[in-house]
Amino acid sequence: MYLAIEGVIGVGKTTLGRLLHPLLDAELLLEEFEENPFLSKFYDDRQRYAFQTQICFLLSRYRQQCQSVPQSIARGNLIADYTFEKDALFAQLNLSGDELATYQLVHDALAERIPIPDLIVYLRVETDIALKRIALRDRTYERDMDRDYIDALNRAYEDHYGNYMTTRLLTIDSSSLDFVANGKDLTSIENQIRQSLEKPPIQPKLPFEASKEV
Repeated sequence: MYLAIEGVIGVGKTTLGRLLHPLLDAELLLEEFEENPFLSKFYDDRQRYAFQTQICFLLSRYRQQCQSVPQSIARGNLIADYTFEKDALFAQLNLSGDELATYQLVHDALAERIPIPDLIVYLRVETDIALKRIALRDRTYERDMDRDYIDALNRAYEDHYGNYMTTRLLTIDSSSLDFVANGKDLTSIENQIRQSLEKPPIQPKLPFEASKEV
């Protein structure tokens, strides 16, 4: 089983992946975003550093997907906190003209070798809630995040998964969920995933009944 979690920045992809992988007996593949040397510069000047940032992400994600995904699937189950195709969503938002055309040529050539997940869990969220979650995790380069950029990215995700046909898709509105503090929310998500993958659901545990002496 290969499961990928998707959604806009701040929605909780990595957090949910960390919670789910022991429950589904799966390895966890996390995106190596902090290794991108252009990322902090990109948030300071998106137009100037967009192309470098995108190409660096594209090659990093390609390396991870080509090497780590097949190896993990060969050993058992895998949960990833991103998909390779997300890269193109960001590129279409951040690039234009010759830079976008060049990026697309490279992306399309690399995408042919990328394994497709059995299921994508798309976490929806309202833009303002995503911004609150971004603020709570307090990454230095995200402290002055532009709301318009996150909102545009959120709408790009909505458009992308609105008519998605590549593989099985499970859409979950996470705006009112707290799968970290609320075990019922996490169990609900887990059971929806199991149902989508045609796996048995987790049954609620019955309260312990002490034996009575006769």
